[in-house]
Amino acid sequence: MDSGPRRRWVDKLAVEAEPGLTRAQLMLTNHDLKPVEKERRQWSAWNFVGFWIADSFNINTWMISSSMIIGGLSWWQAWICVWIGYTITGIFVAMNARFGAMYHIGFPVANRSSFGIWGSLWPVFNRAAMACVWYGVQSYIGGHCVYLMIRAIWKSWDREKIPNTFAADSGTTTADFVSFFLFWLISLPAIWFPVHKIRHLFTVKAYVVPVAGVAFLGWAVSRAGGIGPIIKQKNTIHGSELGWEIVKGIMSSIANFATLIVNGSDFSRFARKPSDALWSQMITIPFGFALTSFIGIIVSSSSTVIYGESIWDPLKLLERFVEDGGSAQRFGVFVIAGAFALAQLGTNIAANSVSAGTDMTALFPRFINIRRGGYICAIIGLAMCPYNLLTDSNMFTTYLSAYSVFLSSIAGVMVSDYYLVRKGYLEIKELYDGRKSGPYFYTYGINWRAYVAYISGILINVVGFVGAIGREVPIGATYIYNLNYFFGFGIACGMYWSLCKFFPVPATSDRWMEVGDEIDDVRVAYDSGSPTYDEEHVTGDSKGVDGMPKQF
Repeated sequence: MDSGPRRRWVDKLAVEAEPGLTRAQLMLTNHDLKPVEKERRQWSAWNFVGFWIADSFNINTWMISSSMIIGGLSWWQAWICVWIGYTITGIFVAMNARFGAMYHIGFPVANRSSFGIWGSLWPVFNRAAMACVWYGVQSYIGGHCVYLMIRAIWKSWDREKIPNTFAADSGTTTADFVSFFLFWLISLPAIWFPVHKIRHLFTVKAYVVPVAGVAFLGWAVSRAGGIGPIIKQKNTIHGSELGWEIVKGIMSSIANFATLIVNGSDFSRFARKPSDALWSQMITIPFGFALTSFIGIIVSSSSTVIYGESIWDPLKLLERFVEDGGSAQRFGVFVIAGAFALAQLGTNIAANSVSAGTDMTALFPRFINIRRGGYICAIIGLAMCPYNLLTDSNMFTTYLSAYSVFLSSIAGVMVSDYYLVRKGYLEIKELYDGRKSGPYFYTYGINWRAYVAYISGILINVVGFVGAIGREVPIGATYIYNLNYFFGFGIACGMYWSLCKFFPVPATSDRWMEVGDEIDDVRVAYDSGSPTYDEEHVTGDSKGVDGMPKQF
């Protein structure tokens, strides 16, 4: 094939990008990566409220809170863990969402200011890989909802009766896998819609799913003979064991958000104004997730009263309802399972598909946009056998903790860079600059300070992680690992700030100076004109030859 046809194929596969970009810039930007223009800034504060209310109602949130009951906590102790954990989470999310709300850029671009133009690719890849894993996990849980819907109609759809072609230790059966595949297939059309328009999906979900969740709560409490027998159940562990289990519960709640804390700017960049992405998230996250977790905690506790055993997965409890109920009860299961399937769809799009798509856009900007990245994420999620992670609550929470170790360090570096080192000042156009003279190019495109801090945040938790997977380690390492997100975040944040004190980075300000509100021209090509900023107190390479800040 000669160069002519090859070039035509390359041009057909290339995604939309601004004209006039150099080869280096074609590796750094496209339409989905550039700062969001005003026409696409359509998320109001109420859209963020609806987004988090909708996202909170998912089976994964129920599982985490229910697993605390399995771990030995009483219902009220588990709920306290939830309130503390998600309140802290709301603060973390709002902090990282600020980049996007102010400068209208997503996580992959914001990450370049701290890790470097090319150094940012590893954190972005790490985040994309985890999003793909989570897409598979959430899809498999959604497949269980589909399984219940089918079984509520045809009781013969039983994993015990349908011939099984999977190994006994695989974690799934033929019936479960077929249901998983159906959910995965039905989810594909939702990936097609652009991010600024999918807010309507979360609005619908915010109305439908909470009603189903409350109905399930009432049903479970009724079958348990009222709330009394449920709340009388006491914790089964005491002393220091109880204290550390509470700590683990709090950390599990934070770990549930490890992905969304890092890439909160992927959604906040569509905010109409910065304040829309602040209080709406800080308030809605703890309240929304506390309500969902309360339902999960009470429903899980009710299973002990009804069946004499703790069922940590609410879908398995619904399955028991199908087995011992009549047609009316099966209809109730169908409706609730259908609402939960919608919940899983919305959560998967918000937390995983869009995130992975945005990250893959930064990895291969010339050929991948958010839509294409979302479909790649779906394919990987299907292929990675997610059922292996859901065989028991212990494996599930262990995975969550391990996952948060890596992402907490990334968040720590980014927060330190934006709030402590740069004091809110970013030169947006330079984040798309592949030239060595750019302030974010650092050393060969990599900011070594960020990587030293990132690795330090991981190393503090490594020994404890070894203990979490069954090896014997010093008790001190275990205690540190029980607080892994705080240690990872704190060490990375402090280390990065210290290194920047001794080895200053360019494009910083000596006072708080966010200038994102003035961004009207979102062109990033080197020869495009942009507005300037009449600001003082800018230090390092952010000053032009005349002493004024560089152009955006």
